[in-house]
Amino acid sequence: MATPNVLAIVLAGGEGKRLMPLTADRAKPAVPFGGTYRLIDFALSNLVNAAYRKIVVLTQYKSHSLDRHLSQNWRMSNLFGSYIASVPAQQRVGQRWYAGSADAIYQSLNLISDERPDIVVVVGADHVYRMDFSQMVDAHVASGSPCTVAAIRQPITLADQFGVIQTEPGSNRIAEFLEKPKDPRGLADSPHEVLASMGNYVFDADALVDAVTRDAEQEDSKHDMGGDIVPGFVERGLASVYDFKDNEVPGATDRDRAYWRDVGTLDAYFEAQMDLISVLPVFNLYNYEWPIIAAQDYYPPAKFVHGWQGTYGHAVNSIISQGTVVSGALVEKSIVSPNVRLDSWAHVSESVLMDGVKVGRHAVVQRAIVDKFVTVPDDARIGVDAEEDRARGFHVTPSGITVVGKGQTIS
Repeated sequence: MATPNVLAIVLAGGEGKRLMPLTADRAKPAVPFGGTYRLIDFALSNLVNAAYRKIVVLTQYKSHSLDRHLSQNWRMSNLFGSYIASVPAQQRVGQRWYAGSADAIYQSLNLISDERPDIVVVVGADHVYRMDFSQMVDAHVASGSPCTVAAIRQPITLADQFGVIQTEPGSNRIAEFLEKPKDPRGLADSPHEVLASMGNYVFDADALVDAVTRDAEQEDSKHDMGGDIVPGFVERGLASVYDFKDNEVPGATDRDRAYWRDVGTLDAYFEAQMDLISVLPVFNLYNYEWPIIAAQDYYPPAKFVHGWQGTYGHAVNSIISQGTVVSGALVEKSIVSPNVRLDSWAHVSESVLMDGVKVGRHAVVQRAIVDKFVTVPDDARIGVDAEEDRARGFHVTPSGITVVGKGQTIS
């Protein structure tokens, strides 16, 4: 069989309310992660590494930061027709914005008609993982189903947090698609696990066009890919599942194989960052066989220098990005983004500092997320006293992570 023509659609219009205040000034896929990345970089890197290089990114909510990131860092050579195009809501079917992810595709059907693909890969833009989508496409073609849903194994005790897929016995055909079930059936080969939808799909192009067109006519639909489109295929017996455990990514280790994180909450976002910094990281950024592509900023290398009165700038179990100066400060178990400055006697631990953050002398930052361009004054304390942080207008998560918004003033 000839290699199919594949178009990838990245759904990047999410508002990300549960990540506030990090999404107060940017779309969720544009939220920084891991020092030099944005969340969308993981989806795009997976597609590009799989040699799928005709990609459209559907944006909507506060998209300026995301659009700028794409234009500056994801320019593809068009020598062989490759492109990554950021496409805003176009209002092609009336003066309204997208009503859901399926409606976003429906309002952008011109992109499919222009490219005329055989297969459409639809992925979210806000998960952290590695995946070779070409293997999923091969499985999709072999299944004969017009719709294939990627799924990851999760403990059955967490089933009520996911859309759960139940298959026909001895088959990869989806029998039921259950939204956050209370008492699901475990897998035949692993009774303590269920298959949870990853929010990644492969469709025959004509089947996808037909499905979103019919969905647009349904007034009672929420016009959602996972909530409406996929269940429609399941009801007709036309959907298959692709088990993420079968995906073999070059360079993967036993520790990070089949790693996938939904960073939809601040606590989940923080924990995923902490997965990067152990000696043997749970998610390995240093897999050069399947690289996660990051922004290429022109900063000098990171520098560690003496501070006042014999203090030493040093970092332990941390990621320190380019352009950062650690001047007589101590950094422990933290992610430090580019162009950060830490002054003498400052102590940063179990924290995420984003671009341009300044931490003054004797300041303490612990178990905190500090967004861009925040200055932590001399002697200030962030993350030490939750009630004090709340009184100063900072958000504190259920697990006790203090979050300081972009440009927020610290007194």
